[in-house]
Amino acid sequence: MGNMNLVLEKTKLNKFISYNENNFYKIPQLYKLTHDQKEAIQVVSKVLPFKVNQYVLDELIDWDNVADDSIFNMVFPQRDMLSVEDYNKLKLILKKNDACELQKCIFDIRSKLNPHPGDQMTLNVPMWQGERLEGVQHKYKQTLLYFPAQAQTCHSYCTFCFRWPQFIGDKSLKFSSKHINRLIEYLKCHKEITDVLITGGDPLISSTNHLRSYIEPLLDKNLSHITHIRIGTKVLSYWPHRFVTDKDADELLNLFMYVKKKGKHIAVMAHYNHFREMQTEITKIAIHRLQNAHVIIRTQAPVLKHINDTSTTWVELWKQQVKLGMIPYYMFIERDTGAKDYFSVPLIRALEIYTEAYKMVSGLCRTARGPVMSTSEGKVIVEDIVQIHHQKYFALKFIQARDENKVGKLFFAKYNPTASWINDLEMTHI
Repeated sequence: MGNMNLVLEKTKLNKFISYNENNFYKIPQLYKLTHDQKEAIQVVSKVLPFKVNQYVLDELIDWDNVADDSIFNMVFPQRDMLSVEDYNKLKLILKKNDACELQKCIFDIRSKLNPHPGDQMTLNVPMWQGERLEGVQHKYKQTLLYFPAQAQTCHSYCTFCFRWPQFIGDKSLKFSSKHINRLIEYLKCHKEITDVLITGGDPLISSTNHLRSYIEPLLDKNLSHITHIRIGTKVLSYWPHRFVTDKDADELLNLFMYVKKKGKHIAVMAHYNHFREMQTEITKIAIHRLQNAHVIIRTQAPVLKHINDTSTTWVELWKQQVKLGMIPYYMFIERDTGAKDYFSVPLIRALEIYTEAYKMVSGLCRTARGPVMSTSEGKVIVEDIVQIHHQKYFALKFIQARDENKVGKLFFAKYNPTASWINDLEMTHI
């Protein structure tokens, strides 16, 4: 009962904060920031979306060690997320207070940050009845991604998020669907699809009524081939109260139980980047309540400089997840978009982190696959570094692919110690 009282008290503090608010620096924790840190928030947030809620501020960030704090780097803009040239140019324009020049500068910088990696706009959106099926991606045969309009925001924005274009107000860069009817008709005609992943943004920022409006149609008897419903979310990290004390929390869990009763597998694909995100009491309660509602929780995250680029961090991450009954799923490579230069680590280093961590955990933690790149052609795992005829190569394999004939096939690239993405590699035949 003491824990629940604590939770109820925290529920009152769910305020969202962005730089544009007049009282931004009146937040007590921000008094500890240096002038340079405050300037970086002002400048970088003009280009990359910034939003944080009170729960993250109060519960997840170590304000006595903020410069080296993983969660602070995960939600607050940092100076080096932009190039020196772009940062200084933007800073100068802000001082001039020229609105037109500012918008042009922001647009130019964003254009260089590869807003939609992996051909998401050009290759992933299916055609249906002669038109693009908006708010949908169908890259892999069995799996379809759905982006409901009500889910296109989050409780806090991750500074490394590859979906940052969803949050900058540019409709031409946004995946969003206001109506599910066309999707249902598409699914009825595509019996090969077994999995629907509801994503965003964050679907669980929506009310239960909204969530029901795009989950219940998937339970139609004519969609018996849809056996798995997944929900991609960061809510367990940024607002676990969603499953505990929000006014429709019980209603949400009842919806999940109804999905299970209808014979569908329901899974929450939880994004955990650092083990500290799982250590609050409210998070543990939320996880337990989800599991009691027959929800499977799978966890995934990219390996990121400044946040989790050590094997010991991943060991602790996986161990805590398994202890709490969750299933480690993917260790990703940071995608080639946004502030990639700030966060990315070389492929060789990512492989070392994964291999070292893998050695230090039991079999229950070894469900995590990695390091994996989500490329235009599919998910590519870095299997190993091999030496053949005195030459070193990356051994790579598709574990999912646009062309299913490539799945499971090994291929090779010349060894490049600085490569951090597949485009940095030169493929070769051995």
